[in-house]
Amino acid sequence: MKKLLLTIAIFLLFLGNAQAQLPKETPEQKTERMKWWTEARFGMFCHWGLYAMPARHEWVRSNEKITDEDYQKYFELYNPDLFQPKEWARMAKEAGMKYFVITAKHHEGFCNWDSKFTDYKITNTPFKRDALKEVADAMRAEGIKVGFYYSLIDWHHPDFTLDQFHPLKPKDNKVKMDSINKTRDMNKYRAYMKNQVTELLTNYGEISLMWFDFSYAEKGNKEWDSENLLKLVRKLQPKIMVNNRLDLNKVEGGWDFVTPEQYMPAKWPEVDGKKVPWESCQTFSGSWGYYRDEKNWKSPSQLISMLIENVSKGGNLLLNVGPTARGYLDYRSESALKSMGEWMKYNSPSIYGCTQAPEEFKLPANCLYTYNPKTRRLYLHLINYPTGKIALADMKDKVKYAQFLHDNSEIKFIAKSSHQPDSEKVEGELVLALPVNKPNVEIAVVELILK
Repeated sequence: MKKLLLTIAIFLLFLGNAQAQLPKETPEQKTERMKWWTEARFGMFCHWGLYAMPARHEWVRSNEKITDEDYQKYFELYNPDLFQPKEWARMAKEAGMKYFVITAKHHEGFCNWDSKFTDYKITNTPFKRDALKEVADAMRAEGIKVGFYYSLIDWHHPDFTLDQFHPLKPKDNKVKMDSINKTRDMNKYRAYMKNQVTELLTNYGEISLMWFDFSYAEKGNKEWDSENLLKLVRKLQPKIMVNNRLDLNKVEGGWDFVTPEQYMPAKWPEVDGKKVPWESCQTFSGSWGYYRDEKNWKSPSQLISMLIENVSKGGNLLLNVGPTARGYLDYRSESALKSMGEWMKYNSPSIYGCTQAPEEFKLPANCLYTYNPKTRRLYLHLINYPTGKIALADMKDKVKYAQFLHDNSEIKFIAKSSHQPDSEKVEGELVLALPVNKPNVEIAVVELILK
């Protein structure tokens, strides 16, 4: 009887999706729907699952070709007893982050919530609690918007077909892989995904962002039934934002923003010659999940510069933490978040609500501009602090007042003209008289109040 009811539910779900249409909206309506996100600019990504126990990268199961039987020990022993979602939320808020995206399910297939459609979930481990609900509630209590990451890939589900990434892929034996895949049914897996996404977007309050991951050569929109999946998402949460990894790049309304991963675009990303909303997802180190022995951790200056550069090109930064298997953020993550928070405490006006500066403002070397179009304030970020002065080209008649952002202390300036004898003069220069000693902030910011 249960199987019959499930079959009927799946049929009705497919029927409803087939009849539904992706919502149409004008560019102005889309801008309004995404307004909170483009003003927030800074969010926390969180990769957390069973892979925190081996602590050797979130792709450890694929990288090391671990069987179901050998990976099962992590599930049976998983108990993040030091999980304190309120602490996560406090650290995210103090770091200046405005939204939070957590892995509901990563590629390993383990679910961080009490899903009715699988036994492979956190409430069946020794931990027993619905971590997704607890952390979502904690973030909202701090005024942080909540998003879910959901992997389209699933190495645990018995109907997900083997491919290049699957840990059970037979080595150099396509015939054997094809034979195994004949016993698997992606139709059942597609239904499973829709059922789980329905749970996530029905039982956990307002979800501001859905972060799907990811499409590739062997599996794209047909394998995921992406268009119907997206229709379902839009129906359940009309205001939600969705990333661009469903392989619907050519479908109108098929995505809201693009997602360069672990690299900085040379300029504001464009699609068909038009600038598009974008968000760079980056890590503190080289891994998304907790990796005990990984050493390539970025310095505070690198992290802050990365945030500034994203905003200077009109984008957001989603910066990742990988909690330990006991559920806390280790000392390296805490230190990195603290350094960002110390800088954001005084310099966040150069981030929130800001974007790329108009082209009329020529950027000095070793600096980055951000610009707030509402207040018409221009922010000069001194990535490499100069000695004594800095010249701004073509700015002689554009600046009313200059000050350090961290303390609002005045910075005097002189406007040069071609009549002033100076072997280094440039027509239209504005020269800021900076103190020789760098202020006690990781990256100093000059706020330019324009005429």
